[in-house]
Amino acid sequence: MKYFFVASTILLLFTSCDEKKAVNSNNAAIVQNSATANGKRDTTNLPKLVFSGETFDFGTITDGDRVVHNFTFTNTGKTALSISGATGSCGCTVPDWPRKPISPNESASIDVVFDSSGKKDKQDKTVTVYSNCEPSQNVLHLVGFVNSIVKDTTKH
Repeated sequence: MKYFFVASTILLLFTSCDEKKAVNSNNAAIVQNSATANGKRDTTNLPKLVFSGETFDFGTITDGDRVVHNFTFTNTGKTALSISGATGSCGCTVPDWPRKPISPNESASIDVVFDSSGKKDKQDKTVTVYSNCEPSQNVLHLVGFVNSIVKDTTKH
């Protein structure tokens, strides 16, 4: 009987730890996902990120040229828009985004610099923008063509 009590107590402790762990992991998922526990989404009071254009075609450039483009956007939602970050698809694409919240009906821009050094042919570089909107990620594109520099090997 003594062993049964000890074994039951140990089993109860392990079981309760697992339940707490499961509850905590579920809460984390709910916080990271805007869906409520019942799966319905209320997006009526969220900010809304609307870009004037999500793709910029820079045409044809030469290897080593730098392209700078401002992706303008407006918060058409009902609450302040916060951009928590923006990442380029590679080190050659560097975004700069507003660090302060954007009020409803206010406009701003995400400035992107693409350095074509070492790139050639067709390019489609992306910038992923992370915000408190639904969806929480938006993808911007810089597309175009990079001509390689041809070195003159003839001597004059």
